[in-house]
Amino acid sequence: MSITWSSDPALGYAALTAVGRVRRHNEDALLCCPQLRLWAVADGMGGHRCGEVASALALDVLRRQIARGEGLHSAVLTANAAVLAAAEEGRRGMGTTLVAVRFSGADFQLAWAGDSRAYRIGTGAIEQLTHDHSWVQAMVDAGRLSAEEASRHPLRNVLTRCLGQSGEALEVALAQGRLGHGELLLLCSDGLTRELGDAQILQLCAGAATLDALVGALVEAANRMGGSDNITCIALGLASPPPMQAAAQKPRSFLDKLLKPAKN
Repeated sequence: MSITWSSDPALGYAALTAVGRVRRHNEDALLCCPQLRLWAVADGMGGHRCGEVASALALDVLRRQIARGEGLHSAVLTANAAVLAAAEEGRRGMGTTLVAVRFSGADFQLAWAGDSRAYRIGTGAIEQLTHDHSWVQAMVDAGRLSAEEASRHPLRNVLTRCLGQSGEALEVALAQGRLGHGELLLLCSDGLTRELGDAQILQLCAGAATLDALVGALVEAANRMGGSDNITCIALGLASPPPMQAAAQKPRSFLDKLLKPAKN
């Protein structure tokens, strides 16, 4: 597959999801809706016919509500209500993480619940924009675990916040930012970050020739490191400056090569 360009001609993306090497079913889901400038990753929980239903339902409701003019925060809450309602209809224990981004030009808004993540990646730098809603992250924040200890702790899968969690109102985390030329925004499930550290992700970005090659390399590397969970990622980036501008200046980022439209 080749690089896909959204309705905003400066924004390109590629996406991939895989079952991994241990699980029998893929409970992850992804949403790529360039018409709405909306992308999202969801990681379902509750087992076959529960987790995969929760993640698919959450993204379907999110897309539908955004198409109706609802804001991102409100749309996530509506998706949460849909997952809760489905759980009450016989799928007890189902739930899903969610990380979603909506762009307006180069500006973006993030919304998330759970431990699916968003990263900003530039030349020699990677920044995690989300903060995990998990028990181990709470222990790290409290100074009771190191990041290394958290990465291998037996309770690392326990979430403190997700869609479908009954008993309390969902607090959707929000963040805003602006993506520069030569930068990438990466959305991913924890099946990727469980196997690959930030430095490994950055190295793979530096070595990829296209956005499609990048998401393929990320999934392949996560599988090579064990593939203990489903793996999903979406990479988005702004195109390089127009040719006349680019000719007058040196490339600003090694990522520029990823963001050039393919020639027909």
